[in-house]
Amino acid sequence: MRHARGSRHSPVNTQKLTIIAQDPSIRIGGKIVVSEVDVPAEELLAGPRGYRVNVIDFDTATSTLYKPAVLKRARDGQYEDPFALPPKANGKPRKRPKGYDKTLVSDPTFHAQNVYAIVMRTLAQFEFALGRRVPWGSQGHQIHVAPHAFADANAFYSREHRGIFFGYFTGPSNRTIYTCLSHDVVAHEATHAILDGIRSRYLEPSSPDQAAFHEGFADIIALLSIFSLPDLVGQLLDRGTPRGRMISKAHLTTEALKKSVLLGLAEEMGVGLSAGRDSALRRSAKLKPGRPYMSMPEFSEEHDRGELLVAAMMNAFLEIWMSRLKKIGFVAAGKRDRSLVVEEGARAAGHLLTMAIRALDYCPPTDITFADYLSALLTVDREVVPDDKYGYRAALLTHFNNFDIRHARGADKDGTWKQFDGQGLVYARTHFDSMLRDKEEVFRFIWENRKALDIDDRGYVEVQSVRPSIRIGPDGFTLRETVAEYVQIMTLQARELKTAFKITSPPDLPPTMRIRIFGGGALIFDEYGQLKYKIANRIEDARRQTARLKYLWESGALDGDQDEGLRLARLHRARMARPERSE
Repeated sequence: MRHARGSRHSPVNTQKLTIIAQDPSIRIGGKIVVSEVDVPAEELLAGPRGYRVNVIDFDTATSTLYKPAVLKRARDGQYEDPFALPPKANGKPRKRPKGYDKTLVSDPTFHAQNVYAIVMRTLAQFEFALGRRVPWGSQGHQIHVAPHAFADANAFYSREHRGIFFGYFTGPSNRTIYTCLSHDVVAHEATHAILDGIRSRYLEPSSPDQAAFHEGFADIIALLSIFSLPDLVGQLLDRGTPRGRMISKAHLTTEALKKSVLLGLAEEMGVGLSAGRDSALRRSAKLKPGRPYMSMPEFSEEHDRGELLVAAMMNAFLEIWMSRLKKIGFVAAGKRDRSLVVEEGARAAGHLLTMAIRALDYCPPTDITFADYLSALLTVDREVVPDDKYGYRAALLTHFNNFDIRHARGADKDGTWKQFDGQGLVYARTHFDSMLRDKEEVFRFIWENRKALDIDDRGYVEVQSVRPSIRIGPDGFTLRETVAEYVQIMTLQARELKTAFKITSPPDLPPTMRIRIFGGGALIFDEYGQLKYKIANRIEDARRQTARLKYLWESGALDGDQDEGLRLARLHRARMARPERSE
């Protein structure tokens, strides 16, 4: 066999590493559930430190710098996993070394491996769905990850500090709970960092929906990611009952699954933060449908409002999963084949996870609303999967409506974005090849087509990104697109808003206060450089700007808190300290 030049072995694309599949509180037969996951293969330094993730384990509470995790090379050219369990023998469960679970919880080098693997795995899911490399929201190619950053029941991403920070705290029976050992928490915080790289202005104060979107979206990614771990799902569906090839239908009802650990977030933290709490930190899928949630005052807080997005998505997932199982039928009286149940759940979750990520490209770059996101979900899936034979789009539309989320204004009747008609566009003054990757060329296109694109001449316009993407459908269909993102910014005094844009200011807003207003859009080009969609928030939209200004003034956001990382930290801490909501 010939090997790649400069290497003794043929290059491989993935590397297996052991992680805690959910968190240390989730056990089968008294043992912590672990999983070997595939992460992108790369050259690793001590830390682990790779080309995208740099684990630096410094504890600010004790001024302790922990010894970095070092993965050694194996004979096949990959790295040895020091925490891998022995291979299965004759189909029997793997035998755990003595003290294995205790080591997982207490060994800082495993904690470092756990966060590295989950962050890289989450990043890989985004890059697969989007068909391109994805930047972090912070500067630089690498993000710093601190598994034991501070002694507090919190975890957060900070753009300013270029890192993701995990805390630890004392729970029941004086047991230390590490947030870095919760798959949900790590995937959630990694998603914040990735989303910030894709849509940087979503961290800015804007509206109740934008404030909630980061939290709801991060929860969705964390929950759906679990279903790509088939061994975990198969064990947790009927935890506590004798396991076999079959599974009772009693464990596969919508209500039973809503109560399972699979649809709860951060079980260990939920129990550890409150003596009265006996469930996950958040269990959004249990929200009751059919209420006017979007106008209810109690759902204006970021986490609570974000739960509406999660509830809609996860209830759609359950409907699709149950629908797929009905087509398979029962193997025996009242029983289904366990492996088929897990396989169908993984397919449904994987499709929705990919949809959830891809939809970001079809969202406006500023002032996102839940309605925008719903239309983006429906549109991007229609582009890649024209035949919705499993009813994904129908289920999403139904369940988003159940939680009072309608599709965007100006969308088609089916909720999808309307295609750009292309009339009046001038392509002759721009170069086709450059349009697919060059910000300057796209700006030239925008400049020449301001009227056709309905972009106001006033204000500063900047093309923030041009991103070629390759999207692969479940049937192997390949869709090539280029996503260009532009923003428009104007700064005016409050007294000028009415005259210039018919924007109504709050009555007690100082007339000389300087106000920044935003517009912007996503331009979706096909593989031939022709514009398919223009998904935009116009800067002169008086209705949107008036509502935005009212929200910013009433919430105190016009004071200009620039440290978005610390805002996320405060937000997470406040949510964790709140009691569990009763429905």
